[in-house]
Amino acid sequence: MEQFEEFWQLVLSVWNTGFLGINMGDMIIALGIFLVFLVLRGLFSKIVIHYVVRLTSKTQNEYDDLFARALETPVRMVPVVLGFFFATNFIEMKGETALYTDTITRTLIAFILFWTLYRLITPVSHMLESATEFFTEAMKDWFRKSLKTAVLALGGATILEMWGIEVLPLIAGLGLFGVAIALGAQDLFKNLIAGLFVIGERRFHKGDWILVEGTVEGTVEDIGFRTTKIRRFDKAPVYIPNAILSENAVTNFSEMTHRRIKWIIGVEYDTNHNQLRLIRDQIEAYITDNPNFAPSSDVSTFVRIDSFNDSSIDILLYCFTNTTDWGEWLEVKETLALEIKKIVEGAGTGFAFPSRSLYLEKMPDAPEVFDPKTISAHTDGEKA
Repeated sequence: MEQFEEFWQLVLSVWNTGFLGINMGDMIIALGIFLVFLVLRGLFSKIVIHYVVRLTSKTQNEYDDLFARALETPVRMVPVVLGFFFATNFIEMKGETALYTDTITRTLIAFILFWTLYRLITPVSHMLESATEFFTEAMKDWFRKSLKTAVLALGGATILEMWGIEVLPLIAGLGLFGVAIALGAQDLFKNLIAGLFVIGERRFHKGDWILVEGTVEGTVEDIGFRTTKIRRFDKAPVYIPNAILSENAVTNFSEMTHRRIKWIIGVEYDTNHNQLRLIRDQIEAYITDNPNFAPSSDVSTFVRIDSFNDSSIDILLYCFTNTTDWGEWLEVKETLALEIKKIVEGAGTGFAFPSRSLYLEKMPDAPEVFDPKTISAHTDGEKA
């Protein structure tokens, strides 16, 4: 009987002291409080948050939808922090344990606040879409990335300060190391500054077709801090340092207002002047009357007898299409080629091809031609 009482006293001792001197009963109640808030979190997410999201989706303003979606995930963490706060406050902790739990609570609160700010950066950046005259898509991407980096750095520094880690002395202690890194990362800063110039000068934007002579030709997919991603036409990605794009000539084909066609049409030398005039006038009339071609008042347009080549009389065709799309341009050019073929054939002449005529007055030291009839007649005369 005495042994049973001793065992019971041990059970009571463990129950009263528990973990870190906390009563087991209080710990169970605190755990129950925390679980209650977790259940409330699920109900809060299903009822309140989903109601707010549905409510904002019914409005014509898209910005409230973006803000609601951005706040949805951080808000779901609020009941968790409340549950931890009330559960730890129910247990009367003392000394270092109380300081430790208080620091965890502060950390969770700071984490939610900076997480909320981080999530709000995206809808705020979307509000800049109306200011397209001042902010390009690349500028908005850099603005978004810079703000997110700043929020992450500030949030990390705040949490470190809460745990007693001094950030400023840490940065100062890394000063010499930072200088060494800066010396070895000159190209990084060079490309970073070059990227700012590329974006500020608006040389190209996402989706533009550009050509960097001798380097790459393709479509711009992303303008990063250090490199720009360009997708070649064979679908292979190429990452070009921003310094190269800043220092070299870049041709932006997407900024073309029109697309050029320049042909030399060679016709046969047998073509008379009336046929030449007819071919020229009909080609010029076709280009003038066709809405696919830009008018001569906007761009230079020429259809002229240009030169007398070695094997042809050349007609210069110089015009521009209204479309700049490559596929549509090829279609317009094909239709023009078929029409020119029809015009030339209808004029009663043809296209010239490289040829050369050789005229010989007399070939020196040429051998005599062997003619059996001549030889036979000459032999018969001698016999007679």
